[in-house]
Amino acid sequence: MRRRAAGDRPGRPPGSVYSERVPTPDFVLELRRHVGTMPLPLVGVTAVIVRGDDVLLGRRSDSGRLTPITGIVDPGEEPADAAAREAEEEAGVRIDVDRLVWVHQIPRVTYDNGDQSDYLDLVFACTWRSGEPVPVDGEMTEVGWFALDGVNALLDAEMAGRVRAARQTGPARFERRAD
Repeated sequence: MRRRAAGDRPGRPPGSVYSERVPTPDFVLELRRHVGTMPLPLVGVTAVIVRGDDVLLGRRSDSGRLTPITGIVDPGEEPADAAAREAEEEAGVRIDVDRLVWVHQIPRVTYDNGDQSDYLDLVFACTWRSGEPVPVDGEMTEVGWFALDGVNALLDAEMAGRVRAARQTGPARFERRAD
């Protein structure tokens, strides 16, 4: 699915201001035309890509936050395919998506323009196959390999948790709210 840069967005919802640095999927822009800033449920993926004792991380162009590769699943797209697509689009690397490791709901995100999104995040453990990481589509200002044993010091608690989940063995973890 084509993603547009902010300056290439016909039909942008009135009052919507999207970061000039991060492409937004066309289907999200179209939905926003109908729902405005109301909460939009979206499925996201996190690809925790490992090569030996290193993990691929990138610095997001919108927030400066260091993260694994993340993205939104396009309509009709398999989530594992979305993880592989995002790795290639954001960092120029090809990966094997090995397994689903964590399913969790991210607390509601409210953007500067008032748009709200509820992301169901699917975290995948992935293995690097080929390609040297470079920022490709503008979502990351830099990408590179970092020692796995140092992620707790590099990443915020949420992102470090995603990396830890990918390193654990066993079945996928599913979150439940306590009653």
